[in-house]
Order: sequence, then structure tokens, then C-alpha cells
Amino acid sequence: MFPERFSNLPAYAFPRLRSLLDDHAPGGAAVHMTIGEPKHAFPAWVTDVIVENASGFNQYPPNDGAPELLRAMSDWVDHRYSVPLDPTRDILALNGTREGLYNAAMALCPETKGGATPIVLSPNPFYQVYMVAALSVNAEPLLVPATRENGFLPDYTSLPPEVLNRVAVAYICSPANPQGAVASRDYWRDLIALAEQYDFKIFADECYCEIYRDSPPVGALEVAHAMGADPERVLIFHSLSKRSNLPGLRCGFVAGGPQSIVRMKQLRNYAGAPLPLPLQRAAQAVWSEESHVSENRALYAEKFDLADQVFSGLPGYLSPQAGFFLWLPVQDGEEAAVKLWTQTGVRVLPGAYLSREVNGFNPGKEYIRVALVAPKNEVQDALITLRSCLYE
Repeated sequence: MFPERFSNLPAYAFPRLRSLLDDHAPGGAAVHMTIGEPKHAFPAWVTDVIVENASGFNQYPPNDGAPELLRAMSDWVDHRYSVPLDPTRDILALNGTREGLYNAAMALCPETKGGATPIVLSPNPFYQVYMVAALSVNAEPLLVPATRENGFLPDYTSLPPEVLNRVAVAYICSPANPQGAVASRDYWRDLIALAEQYDFKIFADECYCEIYRDSPPVGALEVAHAMGADPERVLIFHSLSKRSNLPGLRCGFVAGGPQSIVRMKQLRNYAGAPLPLPLQRAAQAVWSEESHVSENRALYAEKFDLADQVFSGLPGYLSPQAGFFLWLPVQDGEEAAVKLWTQTGVRVLPGAYLSREVNGFNPGKEYIRVALVAPKNEVQDALITLRSCLYE
């Protein structure tokens, strides 16, 4: 029987979108701008590395990640954030970060906090895994709005002490999906200080950190290290999906304090699916190479500039700092998505499908999310069509 605590989960975004739109004929050639699946080319040599190591498909892969892969990952963290890690104890390879974001709660969230049910904080809008992870460990998910008024990042510091005393885990996504907001050094410093004061862990989802416009986003572990915070206070989650256009490779990692990592390793012995060894060898090479990342970032920068031109003068338009989504204001996200699809064939995601109503307020209801993953010319035509349909 399906556990009662899962009975009130919101429907996943994309089945909801299909129910909303699929009974309607598109008003033109279909242009999909819904899912954040990168369309830029991944490095051509990745295929060569897999072929060269294909004999590894005949072996059970190392469950925690091959030593060479873990070294490449820890070297990348040191290069990117100036945080030295011990690859044998401070980092764990993941079969995509969704696995890690879920299993971190399973491994690290206590059964009680202060004698009460623990609370797991999440931004709202949010990646649905955060809520499901909280429910899976019998914690109480608390969704904190991320709106224009607070820079599209949840203000956990505003929560009252009686709530904070029960917090066991705080999820935070920076750069934020869907709004593209970036947590500043001060934001991280305040959040880490709060976690130190109230003794909870921060799970920092940083999967979009390499797609930015100007300065590289500061990282949670970077700030925690500079502050001299408890090494177990922060865990960071990273992936090759966006950085290197390799969502199908399913390679990510979690890094943090050795006690946290050993507990996640113990759980993964039973509940994880390690990356096949030839794919680990490919991932090792990809984490060690930066030129393709810069090229990828430049392609997104061109599309950000296009978006700024198309939506120049549009009230409420906010140019994203990072990531590859636009978070566009509308009167009603579902109505806008239906109108756009039936009149033009452009398909976008209602913002309400990425958030949840709390106390009568859904912070995504008056937005649509638009993914800028297609080629530049296709994106340009679609954005011009979108503006004409919805705003003129």
C-alpha cells in the first residue's frame, strides 16, 4: 500500500503539462521550451574514451567511484572553489545528483530534532526531490517562498526560533532553478551561521554553477571553509548534466564532511547504482577539462543577450544571473501556457507546476519557465513569438 505520507504529493510537472496541453492542437510547428535538457554538443572525445574503456563493462564498477574519478572531482573542487578535499573520504560519486539529493536525507536526517518531528527546509518553487526526500524520512517539509521581493532565494533567517530548533536539513539551489538567482557570499555566510547556531545541515544543489553570465557563483563549501565552519555542516552536489551537456552520462558527486560521506557510502552499498566503469573513465576526463565548459557558457551567454533584447522594456522582466531558464511574469501561468501552445506551438511550463500553494499563496502561479536549451536561432524566433503572443 502506498504510504499515507506520500498521498498529498503534487503531481510531477511534466505529466501535469501533458494533461494541460496534449488535448489541444498546437498553433504552429511545435517548439519545446519546457524541460531543461541541454541541446549543445558534448565533447566529441567522450565517445572515444568510452570505447577505449569498453572492456570495463565486463566488471562491477567501484561503488563509491573509481579512485581516479574521485581525484578528478576533488581536483575540480579545489580548482573551482579553493577547497582542498581528501578524495578517499570527502567525496562520493553519484549516478546523477538526484540520487544524492534524495539519499543524503535518508542517510543524514535524524528521526527527531529537539524531541519533535524534524523539519526539512526547501525553497518554493523547488525541485520535487527535496520534498519527497523529506517525506521519505518522516520529516516535515517546510516550503519557504523564493520571490522577487527576497531576490528569488528563500529567507531561512526570518524563520522563528521554534521552527529553527526543529530544522535538521535545509535544501538550497544556487544558481536557482527556475529563477536563475545566485546566492551571494553574504547569503551563504548568514545561512551557514544560522545552521551553526541551530545545528542543521545545508544541502547545496549547485548543478547550474558553471552556466553564468559574469562572475562564477560563489559556492557553499567555499564560504563554509573560509568561515571555519563545522566540516559536517555543508554538503554540495554537482553534476556533468548542465556543465558538460551530458545528462545521459548520469555522473555527479556529493562532497562534504567525512562523517557525512561515510554514512552516505554505507547507504549506497545497499541503495545506490554505481556508474559503469567506462562511463566513470569518461567522466574523469570531462571533470578534468575546462575548454568545453567555457565554450558552452559562451553559447548560453549569447542566448541570454537575445532574451534581454527581446524582452527589453517588458515590465517585470528580470534578466537571470545564471542557469538557462527565463522566469517570465504573466497573469496566470497555466492560461499563458495554453494560449502560447494553441496560438503558436511554443510550449512552456507553468510556474505553478514547480511550486506549491502554502497559506493560499503559490509563488509560481504568475510565472512561466522557459528553457533556453535549443540552438540560438530557434530560441530567438521562439522568444519573439512568445513576446508577441503574451505581451503585445
